[in-house]
Amino acid sequence: MNTRLLTAALLSASLCACAGPAERDADWNLLLDATHSEGWSSTPFGGEGEIQAEDGRLVFEMGTPMTGMHWTGGELPKTDYELEVTAARLMGTDFFCGLTFPVAESHATLILGGWGGSLTGLSCIDGDDASTNETTRFLSYELGREYTARVRVTSTHISSWIDGELLHEVALEGKHIELRTEVLPSRPLGFAAFQTRAGLKSLKLRRL
Repeated sequence: MNTRLLTAALLSASLCACAGPAERDADWNLLLDATHSEGWSSTPFGGEGEIQAEDGRLVFEMGTPMTGMHWTGGELPKTDYELEVTAARLMGTDFFCGLTFPVAESHATLILGGWGGSLTGLSCIDGDDASTNETTRFLSYELGREYTARVRVTSTHISSWIDGELLHEVALEGKHIELRTEVLPSRPLGFAAFQTRAGLKSLKLRRL
């Protein structure tokens, strides 16, 4: 290869490398934020609070017990996808993020800050909710601070992260995945808060 062609090849490789992160960012599709709520409805839990835009967030007022929104738009992937949600607890001491999502023909929920304010985990695995299964963790969440959680669903695993730190990696083989009865109305994709005022900055999806 002559010098001119080598230089061109190196430049092309450099541009591809630089474009990689931007291209990966472009793969994300915004599903929900303070100005984008098409395809979503308030979830009829019974006793739900108001939902309104405030300071660049969708604010979910305290419900008795839950306030949330669920997807009513087009078809969603059931495997080989990721979700990214950024949310904050604004008031209260229970979960400020209950993210319900498809897992093949079933669904699961990622809980952030439940059961007194710190419980973090997936519900439900083999009949055990986030408080009693292999994903149970207790983390400290600062009032008003936004946290970004990411969930990856493949044919073999559910994985989740918070602010880039791996939380769970659950092998699906031989496991029974299901929802608690209270969050069934969140299907197929939903965000909810329990007796807590929560602020959702964004919810995004990308296919793998």
